[in-house]
Amino acid sequence: MEFFKKRTSFRFMPLRSRWYAISGALIIVSLLLVGIRGLNFGIDFTGGVVMELGFPKPADLEQVRSVLAKQGYGDATVQSFGTSRDVLVRLLPEKGKDVNAVGQDVLAALQTYEPAAQLRRTEVVGAQVGRELAEQGALAGLFSFLMIMAYVAIRFQWKLGVGSIVAGLHDPILVLGFFAATQMTFDLPTLAAILAVVGYSLNDTVVVFDRIRERFLMMRKGTSAEIIDLAINDTLSRTLMTSVTTLIAVFSLLLIAGDVLRGFSVALAIGVFVGTYSSIFVASSIALDLKLTARDLMPVQHEKDAVDEMP
Repeated sequence: MEFFKKRTSFRFMPLRSRWYAISGALIIVSLLLVGIRGLNFGIDFTGGVVMELGFPKPADLEQVRSVLAKQGYGDATVQSFGTSRDVLVRLLPEKGKDVNAVGQDVLAALQTYEPAAQLRRTEVVGAQVGRELAEQGALAGLFSFLMIMAYVAIRFQWKLGVGSIVAGLHDPILVLGFFAATQMTFDLPTLAAILAVVGYSLNDTVVVFDRIRERFLMMRKGTSAEIIDLAINDTLSRTLMTSVTTLIAVFSLLLIAGDVLRGFSVALAIGVFVGTYSSIFVASSIALDLKLTARDLMPVQHEKDAVDEMP
């Protein structure tokens, strides 16, 4: 299946200064938003109170959220735990409130919805755990970027490796900027989505780079910009079809999964969009400005091999 019925011949490289300007502006705005407004970290990072409640029949999670919101716990995270009759409620920490008192307050509120509801346990998640998770997430991101650059540099060429790293940084920064602007809760599923976005963007970028290498080795004439444009047009239909089908699945998840995976779904949707943009407009443009040529992509022929091939 093709996204375009006819072969495309878009000129991307002559307009790369425009793509740089758009991406640069978005990155600056995103960094400012993260620096000034910050991220609205969820209980996974800030710590708080975790309660497990049991119901005699499958609980309506939306109704549970509504009851807690009326009680003043609008920021509560509610999800099924094990079975549909077991519910896990997470609350952000509140100074001056006893944990047991909070648990009883929540139980009393939920008993107006289901009188047979039971509070099974109440635990406190310390902020130290949240800091450790944030540090581990940052280290995971750094490690993934280093591995990406090493892979692309070995698989293709270091100039393409630089392009893939810039594109890989470009995408999560824009996603973080969106979360800082909207103040949506940033939790562990959202962090997982951002790491998935990096992998998705790399997948698209590698497909384009592979075609760029093939085009450089096949074509004897044409400038580097023209050859890169041809390679991007060769893969454009595939790239857009992959993005559209992925977005259909993500939007389905956004509509069906509810609040539990809302942050994950939103981060993934934005990431797929900006990842498609960066793989087409950013990564290849950087490789071109680093003076990528066919010579850079030629397989290295060792002296021994050259001697063996002589008659």
